[in-house]
Amino acid sequence: MPAPIDVHFWPTPNGWKITVMLEELGWPYEVKPVNIGKGEQFEDAFLAISPNNRMPAIVDPEGPDGEPISIFESGAILQYLARKSGRFGGGTERQRIEVDEWVFWQVANVGPMAGQAHHFLRYAPEEVPYARKRYVDEVNRLYGVLDWKLRDREFIVGDYSIADIASYPWVKGWERQGQTAEDMPNVIAWLERCAARPAVEKGCAVGKEWSMDLSTDKDAQSVLFGQRARKRSG
Repeated sequence: MPAPIDVHFWPTPNGWKITVMLEELGWPYEVKPVNIGKGEQFEDAFLAISPNNRMPAIVDPEGPDGEPISIFESGAILQYLARKSGRFGGGTERQRIEVDEWVFWQVANVGPMAGQAHHFLRYAPEEVPYARKRYVDEVNRLYGVLDWKLRDREFIVGDYSIADIASYPWVKGWERQGQTAEDMPNVIAWLERCAARPAVEKGCAVGKEWSMDLSTDKDAQSVLFGQRARKRSG
């Protein structure tokens, strides 16, 4: 059994990707809360391992050559854990390429677009019809791509993989992103299959007690959505 991995985390889709992966592997981990509503992601100790001031990040005390390593960006973390464990990353080079394609599809498309849709539908201080339509429509297009991919398979690349682990925590919030189930029946069935996995249920329950209602927490909104200079010491 490997040594526990430190997971710098807050209960968001990106955070849950990592807890789900570690639950699937059955590896021990210690959650290190990073309260993004209070600005803890801008503290020097966290910036040392995640210079983009975003969580999640991990510190694996048993990294390459047995030396500790810190990793930021959820997609990079999933790829690292898949390589280290030899699981969920594809068994052949062709499979690994396809898994990587869909991991990048999620981190470059679904996450940013769904996040923007969610923001303009729920948190924007004023209604911006163009922005709402722009992002809701793009999420709809992306879920159409995923629905087509799932037309003849149970999981995104056939076997369950980090492609599914990356996408599930984001896609499960489809209602809050302005989507309808009728547009994506294969996606809804896939969500149900993913949700039935014990590791997914357990991983997505991590940190639920810390969840915040940003629609009423103006201080947290100021931290998360404001654009101010971040001073780094050292």
